[in-house]
Amino acid sequence: MKLVKIIGSALVAFSLSMPAFAQQAAPGQPDQVAQLAEMVGLSDTQQTEIRGIIDEMEGEIGSLRQNAQGLQQALQAEIKADYSESAIRENAKELGDVTGEIAALSALMQARVDAVFTAEQRDELDRRMQEMQRQMQQQQMMQPGQ
Repeated sequence: MKLVKIIGSALVAFSLSMPAFAQQAAPGQPDQVAQLAEMVGLSDTQQTEIRGIIDEMEGEIGSLRQNAQGLQQALQAEIKADYSESAIRENAKELGDVTGEIAALSALMQARVDAVFTAEQRDELDRRMQEMQRQMQQQQMMQPGQ
């Protein structure tokens, strides 16, 4: 049960840690907050609160992601015959720090979103995540060559 909650939380955190996707869905598709609302029965007030949490953290996480992409590119650029070990190590350390901060902010955002849910909504999310996990396992077993 605890594993399912972790997986469920990770899925919700992942979807909510991508603010552009959480806020903007493809035409005809509900956004991630609306899907979550439908899944666990969020009130309008809860949806507004969740959107506020996402909006508040969106800029900082987005900025860190851009920084991480730049550091990844700098790290890749050092893979050459006349490489600089110190530059590689410095870029790798900085990239680790930035990705760690992204992970921390994503976890904080998920914790804040989780605090918006009622106990019943958390239970429903757990139930839904268990069902999704069962479906994924069944699909994996049905795929040839596995």
